[in-house]
Amino acid sequence: MKNIIYESTIKCPNCGFEKLLIMPEDACMHFYECENCKQLLKPLKGDCCVFCSYGSVVCPPKQKENKGC
Repeated sequence: MKNIIYESTIKCPNCGFEKLLIMPEDACMHFYECENCKQLLKPLKGDCCVFCSYGSVVCPPKQKENKGC
């Protein structure tokens, strides 16, 4: 069984600011406000959350879906 990663670095597409965050285990985060430029990040079309769109690691629910890969 694959280990789930709970840390992801979100990178703002507007200003490039990066922040390491702890992801919720069983929920998707639909919005994140950049601490630097205050832009509200939303998931890109087809993604479930901001971690899947802007993070270095996809969210735990998506990691669990791909556990057989």
